[in-house]
Amino acid sequence: MQRQRAIIRTIGVATAVALAATACGPQKTESAGSSSVAPSSPTAGATPEASPSTDNKPGEPSPSASASASASPSASPSPSVKQIMANGDESEQVRELQARLKQLKLLTVSPTGFYGSKTTAAVKSFQSKNGLDATGGVDEKTWKKIQSSSKKPTADELRPPTVNEVAAPDPRCMTGRVMCISKESRTLAWMIDGKVVSTMDVRFGSENTPTREGVFNVGWKAKEWTSTIYHTPMPYAMFFSGGQAVHYSADFAARGYAGASHGCVNVRDKGKLSKLFDDVKVGDKVVVYW
Repeated sequence: MQRQRAIIRTIGVATAVALAATACGPQKTESAGSSSVAPSSPTAGATPEASPSTDNKPGEPSPSASASASASPSASPSPSVKQIMANGDESEQVRELQARLKQLKLLTVSPTGFYGSKTTAAVKSFQSKNGLDATGGVDEKTWKKIQSSSKKPTADELRPPTVNEVAAPDPRCMTGRVMCISKESRTLAWMIDGKVVSTMDVRFGSENTPTREGVFNVGWKAKEWTSTIYHTPMPYAMFFSGGQAVHYSADFAARGYAGASHGCVNVRDKGKLSKLFDDVKVGDKVVVYW
């Protein structure tokens, strides 16, 4: 009996250590055109769960109870029309589509390569203005018309070096003190009672180590911290889901979106994050959404 108790105590200690581990750190590469990826469980582990938006990638489960009320459903295209690109796709062709739509002033966010609700709305608007079936998906006829109405995007247009344009806030960000984090626009907006106080570019995890989506709270903060798994610096860390945190990344500052985190929300502007770190309190809300 004493031996059984000793074993149970040992397992309990090991579990606590595992849950406390911080798993963030820069990765060397990221899938081409990917700005962020599918969600995983909001617990300390990395178990996949349903994506809480209509920007689900193909094959993912239906939205959970924490689904974004702002996401707009994709239109159902006619089965007789072959779609080249549609809501949920992710590719370099989608990135080109987004760059062309931005030239036409139908899309304000920078290209991400992921076909989400904003891209769907922009395509639908283009189709309506040009006498095409407003499905929100891109068939060959729509694609040719978009190409003839715009010019081939430059490298800077496909991957702008400038600050990303902030997405419309998720409805869950409109009350209280919130770090409102959009995966589609790759931005963080610090909001108080529905008003944007500051904004900054962010980077997310890769396909194998995704940044979890949903509503969280800041559990604890550390001005100077080092990942206990990857042994990389995580200055101005604000932990919101197990080992995942909002923190400064020197790798992001140096390489931009050519890299990815191990699940954390990376910020490249150290000055802005330093100010945000001072403003954010333990218990403040964090919303991560598409």
